Amino acid sequence: MSRAAIAAAFRAACREELNAPKPGNVHVFAASRKGVDLFVRSAEAAAGPLTAPGERTGERILGAVQATQAAVGSNTNLGIILLCAPLARATETGGADLRAAVRHVLDDLDIDDARLAFAAISQAAPGGLGRADRYDVRAPATVTLRHAMAEAAGRDQIASQYVTAFDAVFSLGLDTLAAAQERWGSATPATLGVFLGFLAAFDDSHIVREHGSTVAGELRARAITFGERLTRVEDWRDLLPELLAWDRSLKQRSINPGTSADLTVATLFVHRLRNILPSVRNND
Repeated sequence: MSRAAIAAAFRAACREELNAPKPGNVHVFAASRKGVDLFVRSAEAAAGPLTAPGERTGERILGAVQATQAAVGSNTNLGIILLCAPLARATETGGADLRAAVRHVLDDLDIDDARLAFAAISQAAPGGLGRADRYDVRAPATVTLRHAMAEAAGRDQIASQYVTAFDAVFSLGLDTLAAAQERWGSATPATLGVFLGFLAAFDDSHIVREHGSTVAGELRARAITFGERLTRVEDWRDLLPELLAWDRSLKQRSINPGTSADLTVATLFVHRLRNILPSVRNND
């Protein structure tokens, strides 16, 4: 697959995620579009380094973080970058079986990938980043990036994807997306369904770091309710007033389910990549 096709799939996934009314997160239904524009610019900046031909995963991560900070001056998309860098590399190096290619990329991660990823995480300085007893990102890397992610997998859903070959994305994410697309035939409610699916399935890692497990559990219970209602209503827009009221309430408390949003982008990215892989392969 060409670099341009992978980059276009990434940018489209980022835009699509912004078009869904995800409570607590950035989206076009909010009163202000300032955050949306920031995330669009971030996606544009990150797309190039993420899809640089021949670059290893760590190089893509660091390059995308640096490009984002140069473009917008802040950390807007670290989680998205950490998830999409190995996916982009897998698409470049693998055949039509994207999941198998992802496994190969993750198996191939080395200490240099960890060094570069640690540097990127430290530069981005994400909220809630604390010191770890082992493999602290502020210390020199001594293990592979996958080994370091395994250490954090129990407390971070993004790290967990490096250990499980993106199981949450390829199973929960894609299955939820397929069902929602069949139900609605529209990208916006399908994306919302994926976001609510992730928020209902796991205590959002970002919320746990910032606000604790009790708050994360409250959001999870609310997401389960909204997710179930989304599958039953005749028109998804009937839920919009309540979703936006919840959105305002979360933002007033500075509660942002960022990990669920990042996993949503990764799911949309994989969906687009899998859809174009066969046609690209047939055109070779």
